[in-house]
Amino acid sequence: MRPHELTLSAAADAVAAKELSPVELTESALRRAEETEGQLNAFATVVAERARTAAKQAEQDIQAGRYRGPLHGIPFALKDIIDTAGVPTMAGSRVWADRVPDADSTVSARLEAAGAVLVGKTHTHEFAYGLITPQTTNPWHPHRIAGGSSGGSAVAVAAGSATFSVGTDTAGSVRVPSALNGVVGLKPTYGLISRHGVAPLSWSLDHVGPLTRSVQDAALVLAALTGPDPRDPACLISPHPHAGCGPSTDLRGLRVGVPRSYFFDHVTPEVADRVHTAVDHLARLGATTLDVEIPLTAYLLPTLWGLMAPEAASVHEAHLQHHADLFGDDVRTLLEAGRLLPAVDHLRAQRSRTLIRRAWRELFETVDVIATPTVACTAAERGQCEVRWPDGTTETVTETYVRLTSPANITGLPALTIPVGFDDNGLPIALQLIADHLAEPDLLRAGLAYESTRLPEETFPQVRTFPAQR
Repeated sequence: MRPHELTLSAAADAVAAKELSPVELTESALRRAEETEGQLNAFATVVAERARTAAKQAEQDIQAGRYRGPLHGIPFALKDIIDTAGVPTMAGSRVWADRVPDADSTVSARLEAAGAVLVGKTHTHEFAYGLITPQTTNPWHPHRIAGGSSGGSAVAVAAGSATFSVGTDTAGSVRVPSALNGVVGLKPTYGLISRHGVAPLSWSLDHVGPLTRSVQDAALVLAALTGPDPRDPACLISPHPHAGCGPSTDLRGLRVGVPRSYFFDHVTPEVADRVHTAVDHLARLGATTLDVEIPLTAYLLPTLWGLMAPEAASVHEAHLQHHADLFGDDVRTLLEAGRLLPAVDHLRAQRSRTLIRRAWRELFETVDVIATPTVACTAAERGQCEVRWPDGTTETVTETYVRLTSPANITGLPALTIPVGFDDNGLPIALQLIADHLAEPDLLRAGLAYESTRLPEETFPQVRTFPAQR
């Protein structure tokens, strides 16, 4: 096994034991990027010399006994809307062409303090306002989308050019590409990770979260990123949940809610079957499964767009005034539509969110986690605009993907996506687990148990071999 194929956890153990050099690990990731970028295009910017310098420093520090923890010397990537001083951060947009921030985001600063080694900034759908990431290719099939908006982040991890990455999630933008590329994605509780220095899309919905090759890896990154930050007014000041739990296969006492409807409406049979199989596996590990009714489902998508559209338009008000022609057609249309939404509709969406949050909190009085598909179908064809269901219903590709992930953004609740198998085309299928406010330990407990005991047919390679010949 080459160093770039290791999980973060395995690499960290090897580095800590001085069996693997951060220099060797980083060089392996950089070589992997050279091998795959021509086909995958995961990176907007690769900072190879910066990475080599940081890896050499990490090696010297570790040899001198100054080991900082499990991220020390580990190569990672950042979504190209997360500021890093001196490194281009352009948000996939001509509006920010050649922009180089002069200060670190909190995320960048915390990862640097942990000793992690930045290898590059990954492609995003323009200003994170889309579920496609058109620049980037899915490593499982060259004619399928990578998903978005953290598409480059997911592909870098899947391909092995980064051991882990960090993205953002406003309506599913960590979990959707993670699901479509066969990696783990965690959207934590709203406010648990600071967004200072991260380009906003929708202030009341934006989250930052890790994309990794395992649930244990996600726990390690989460632990490094959490903590109060007064520069983000939404950042929680209360103690954050302990994220570094060890794996256990005993799920006795864990109550898993399985929705009767909504999350399994308009879902492909292969996705539904794989998710139900994964839930049955959790039950065999001791979890109690309960049927649940998801409240106020008719209001979920209207509430999402009633919040996100005007907030995004407000974020980009000056850009729309002075540089509207620099936006891509799809994002400019969404931003212009957001400007037309009356203030009264935004207020209605806020009131609706309050009712939805209250109803979901009541739901978690009876269950600990809710198990659902992450997305309704596997990766769409590049250029595909609509999904047609057997009952004649059609929806846009964006609606298909956002429909099952957005409830966790509206409620601000933590959600984890885990790969659980493949469809007949060999494309990844994912399970989504949603927990109560600050109940990340419940998510990680269930995810770790599933991951450590999953069936052979559900097992994913740690790094996707590419190119795939179809």
